[in-house]
Amino acid sequence: MADFPVSNWPGYAADDCSPPLGLNLDEVLVIIPVLNEEVALPGVIQRLRAQGLRHIRVVDNGSRDRSAAVAQTHGATVVSEPQRGYGQACWRGLQEIPAHIQWILFCDGDGSDDLEELPQFWAIAPDADLVLANRRATAASRAKLTWAQNFGNGLAVELMTWGWGYRYSDLGPLRLVRRLALDQIQMQDRGFGWTIEMQVRAIECGLRVREIPMQYGDRQGGQSKISGTIQGVFKAGKGILGTLAKFYWRKLTRPTPPLPHSPTPPLHSPTFPLTLLAAILILIGSWIMQPHGSFDSTASFTWFCSGAILMGLGFITSWFLPRINAIWFWSVTLLSRLLLLPMASGDDVWRYLWEGYLQTQGISPYGTPPNAEVLVPLRTEWWDLMNHHDTSAIYPPVAQVGFQLLAHISLTVLAFKLAFVIADVAICWLLSRRYGYGSALLYAWNPIIIYSIAGGAHYDSWFVLPLVLAWLAADRQQWRWSAVWIGVSIGVKWMSLPLLAFLLWQQRWRKAIALLGFAAIPLLVTTPSFCLMGNCNLIPVQSNFVERGRSAELVPYLLAQVWSGSTEINWIFALPLSVTILALILWRQRLGAFAESYFVALFMLTPIIHAWYFSWLIPFSVASRNWGTRLLSLSGFVYFLLPYRQFAGLDTQWHLTGLERSLLWLPFLVGFLYSLSFSPWLSLSQHRDTEGGLPPNS
Repeated sequence: MADFPVSNWPGYAADDCSPPLGLNLDEVLVIIPVLNEEVALPGVIQRLRAQGLRHIRVVDNGSRDRSAAVAQTHGATVVSEPQRGYGQACWRGLQEIPAHIQWILFCDGDGSDDLEELPQFWAIAPDADLVLANRRATAASRAKLTWAQNFGNGLAVELMTWGWGYRYSDLGPLRLVRRLALDQIQMQDRGFGWTIEMQVRAIECGLRVREIPMQYGDRQGGQSKISGTIQGVFKAGKGILGTLAKFYWRKLTRPTPPLPHSPTPPLHSPTFPLTLLAAILILIGSWIMQPHGSFDSTASFTWFCSGAILMGLGFITSWFLPRINAIWFWSVTLLSRLLLLPMASGDDVWRYLWEGYLQTQGISPYGTPPNAEVLVPLRTEWWDLMNHHDTSAIYPPVAQVGFQLLAHISLTVLAFKLAFVIADVAICWLLSRRYGYGSALLYAWNPIIIYSIAGGAHYDSWFVLPLVLAWLAADRQQWRWSAVWIGVSIGVKWMSLPLLAFLLWQQRWRKAIALLGFAAIPLLVTTPSFCLMGNCNLIPVQSNFVERGRSAELVPYLLAQVWSGSTEINWIFALPLSVTILALILWRQRLGAFAESYFVALFMLTPIIHAWYFSWLIPFSVASRNWGTRLLSLSGFVYFLLPYRQFAGLDTQWHLTGLERSLLWLPFLVGFLYSLSFSPWLSLSQHRDTEGGLPPNS
């Protein structure tokens, strides 16, 4: 979580240790649980008193040395807690607190905390409920922590991020908490899970949490109860992981509470029933759909549509979830894709296998169509399953290198599917980290995504993943990385070339030239190998598919109703698309907003559209919340009437009727216009779902 700049707070100066107005140190009680800390304890108490803290309570947790006597000598109140346990000692310190105390400061008695930085706590406290010291903020402090502390803290905070979508940095013992906040938290743990419980419950209770970078020093005496012995490491690990497991289970079976200061959820009923309903519908729909991917009969296609309808209902239900935890998010995301892995795939995957196979034989897939006489000896048992036998490879070099690598590993549909699903899951992870689990459902639980990648075996996730990486890098102004990732996406599908033009337009000319060089790296690395195979014809512009191919198009279809000759010349649609791209480059300010607008225009104008192309748009709609994209994710299944009619032998023209085309496109247009009515041109400038997401620079 981002830290507040302390220097901006009224009443605080770096050379002034007095607290700002609004925090009375007489209302702060310090609790120090100790076990054999007689050497370090005097210095700790003296430094606390130097900060103006008068109420200091030392909890002796069964020390065998003079810790209790030393504490009394230096003016601290001492209470005894013979039952061992860090949480037990802290709990004992919270008993019989004077009525005027409003804040509790927990700190260790070993002298490792830099108490001179406590004024930062006082500065932030008026606008916080829990203030934590972050010992892992600097390399110097991390170096002072043992390997066990660094590993354990890192693991624990990562697990909390996965489960509650809120990123902490440390589990440090130095913390300031409001008394009222402790009343809300209702601490139960009595062992090493104390800090974990407090931080998890702070999220669940919607408390305002802040973290302060804090220097961590050497222990001034005694031995660490956690990292000092192997037994201590295992005992602490057991306590921390056990506490997390308990809260994970409770979170899975109870409604998800709001995050600190997140907007009031639009749904006031408990979210657990809705989450369960959405999950069941999506998973049952996936299970029903899985055996029916061949579209070879009316019964099979009916079952496919039934599964798609259930998945769509689950997807719609997920729109009403104000937020969702990581367990539900990832369980449904992964299970739905695993269920569809055995499904009969679309015919594109056989092209991937064929072109990868040719490369393993030292033959370039460019310039030589599958039906060429020279390739007859290489035909496999699945050669007939390919489409467009008269067209050579249309996939760019980066994609071809990927096909070749997979063909070397395993020339099977399952191997290719797994590679596509891995990229798909990576997209889910990136979107959930940036925009939160709730917002990322628009992609992760999207039925058109789940089917297209895991079921249909379309490689579009390879195209979308670098696009998302480029987008997120551009948001952080990491222009070189953004250029490289756009270059990768261009090397997977040529359709992302306009994004490179947009990126270059935003820069000064010298920087633009440099970025162009970075973007060219993926193609420069992968293209020469195909030229060495004897063919550098990377785009078969003379093929019938490129010149006259049509598939579920919108504007080209409408034009053909008044000019039938337009069906023979696809290149004419490049003109309005180019004008639109130029206007968007001049108009838009951010890469994500440009990408979404560009893909909308592309879908409207392209003569060739397939349902899996919609996956290009969906990640960007996670940010804009475009209703058109949501509805297109459902209406897009109308497209599959085309392969059904072809494979079932009912129609070989690959043509949607006017009604079918309306059912496909009208929801998208209505939803898109609706979104425009309250979000002019779908601005992506500031949107971020507070649930589950991280700040851009986290």
